[in-house]
Amino acid sequence: MFDYVIIGTGFAGSVLAERIATQLNKKVLMIEKRNHIGGNAYDSYDSQGILIHNYGPHIFHTKVKKVWDYLSNFTDWHLYHHKVLGVIDGQKVPIPFNLNSINQVFPKNLAERLEKKLIENFGYNKKVPILKLREVEDTDLKFLADYIYEKVFLGYTTKQWGVTPEELDPSVTGRVPVYISRDDRYFQDPYQGMPKEGYTKLFERMLDHGNIKILLNTDYKEVLQFNFETGEANLFGQKFRGPIIYTGPIDYFFDYKFGQLPYRSLNFVFEQFNQEQVQEVGTVNYPNDYNFTRITEFKHLTNQSSDKTTTVKEFSQEYIPGENIPYYPIKNENNLELYRLYKEEARKYDNLIFIGRLAEYQYYDMDMVVAKALRVFEERINKAV
Repeated sequence: MFDYVIIGTGFAGSVLAERIATQLNKKVLMIEKRNHIGGNAYDSYDSQGILIHNYGPHIFHTKVKKVWDYLSNFTDWHLYHHKVLGVIDGQKVPIPFNLNSINQVFPKNLAERLEKKLIENFGYNKKVPILKLREVEDTDLKFLADYIYEKVFLGYTTKQWGVTPEELDPSVTGRVPVYISRDDRYFQDPYQGMPKEGYTKLFERMLDHGNIKILLNTDYKEVLQFNFETGEANLFGQKFRGPIIYTGPIDYFFDYKFGQLPYRSLNFVFEQFNQEQVQEVGTVNYPNDYNFTRITEFKHLTNQSSDKTTTVKEFSQEYIPGENIPYYPIKNENNLELYRLYKEEARKYDNLIFIGRLAEYQYYDMDMVVAKALRVFEERINKAV
């Protein structure tokens, strides 16, 4: 009945399903644990008619024209440049911390001196990871680095990850740089925007093909059995000889053989307001105050017109399998070593492809998941046919 089985309907699984169905004319069964497609990018309209992102804000941005052009086959775009403010000592300043932020929080003479030294040491329009900035010898820059670390970085990182910044892999901490520029945008990628009708519509169009069947509300282990000794699979009680593409947590696939990989989860609290707007920008971060990390107001993102608005507060929490959703892999040396054991296990089976944030224990942005899926299709699937 099916040539391929894909577990998960987020970006990784959906891109591969679309490519296999349209380019190879092969039949695909997609198995999804939740009651909807789209993974964490799923969006829907709330009771006020506001388009919300059910699993927190997803702002699309990419440097890769191929990715933008590919997704443009399934959506028109509302061109949007995301801006973030952080509450520091009672005032809202641009995040990432940049030259505008420096001029806002420090006296003029000090701000000018810091700006001059930053440009002399690192150049203009450069992004410097905060932990790298803390290594400089200059007294003024050391003061700045300590200030940003304490006021912007430490509290937010500890709330978000449950560990100190030094306990995380540099690929994670490097995502929150100091930006030596007056550009207040959160991202500087050349392609930025939001799907005009939402992400769910984008996924619906991507998967609207006669070769694609979708099974929702189903843990794949209910219908697919994989024999780790022989590498053989049974689908609905019958032998399945095709490739299996897996986008879920890799440790779950192998029945936690080496132990559980740690993730951070999130709790979202949505609030509705009977007014047009409650925030100046899309997202406001709270690095030091309160026990939530940020508040996002969706209308900034989606460009909707309404006399009402909806926000979401994000509370970071420990991931507990079966109770909540794994969002962010906690990348550090010990956890990556555990992941490598699973990766080696996965290499034993030619009929398995592991791809995506959970399957690769990787902190991917959406565009990089799409790019990876397109590459896997060309290099591993298309060539194998």
